[in-house]
Amino acid sequence: MKSQPPEPPMERQTRAYLFGLAAVLLWSTVASAFKLSLRHLSVDALVAWASLVSALILAGLARIRGVPMLSGWQQWQPSLLQGAINPFLYYLVLLRAYDLLPAQEAQAINYTWAITMTLMAIFWLGQRVGWRQMLASLVCYFGVVIIATRGDLLGLHFQSPLGVGLALASTLIWGTSWILGLRDTAEPVARLCGNFVCGAVYAFVWLGLRGQWAIPSAAGMLGAAYVGCFEMGLTFVLWGHALRLSRTAAQINNLIYLSPLLSLFWIGHVVGEAIQPSTLAGLACILVGTAIQRLSDRHLKSTEHHA
Repeated sequence: MKSQPPEPPMERQTRAYLFGLAAVLLWSTVASAFKLSLRHLSVDALVAWASLVSALILAGLARIRGVPMLSGWQQWQPSLLQGAINPFLYYLVLLRAYDLLPAQEAQAINYTWAITMTLMAIFWLGQRVGWRQMLASLVCYFGVVIIATRGDLLGLHFQSPLGVGLALASTLIWGTSWILGLRDTAEPVARLCGNFVCGAVYAFVWLGLRGQWAIPSAAGMLGAAYVGCFEMGLTFVLWGHALRLSRTAAQINNLIYLSPLLSLFWIGHVVGEAIQPSTLAGLACILVGTAIQRLSDRHLKSTEHHA
């Protein structure tokens, strides 16, 4: 049997961009899906049903791809903790922020996760910090203040301090789950599935303790299915596939800048929110800060490479 010729580099990169753009497009709709779904479901119910949908989808993907599922206490043990943090706690906090804030504000503030992860890596992993990283953090969080005060910088009047606090707290929870996963050697889809199985169990137990056990309406179930599929499950697989195909991670990671901008389009046209100038100004600061952070990471890697 003749061996298959190697895939042309350009065709491989094109496929990487297509997978990456598909993931970004789907992620950009999630803020709107959160807000619309919360009209039909409580925060607790949305977390539970969406986590269950995601676990089923990831299990199906693992079976199609022939990925062995987690087996035995030793393999399942990390998922017991990781599933409690993300999806269970992370989405309880994040969706409560969406419940308290306009979607445009919650999604923009949550986008500071990249800066939060960098700060946590400095603190927990002992990574170096430079002036570029500090500048990136200041620019990003200045954007958060603009959004949270809706441009009233002198008065510093926060429309929903709890909502803003929860949106920022969600980035800390996300960063914690990322740090816990750094040393995990399990196959990514199998681990994600295990995390969502455990997270769904926790979420349904919590739902029962809160006295909210009920079968959702058709609209509520549709919203949970959409969130479970395109925020929690399938999209991470698309993104991971794009990273594997791409020549460099940076070429794909740069696509993520499109997500919050597209998200504002959907929020305005589907949810019906009037996009505030303060949201645009604050999001611009967050994007600039994130760009500075990425440039700082490249500079640091280049310095370490030549050291």
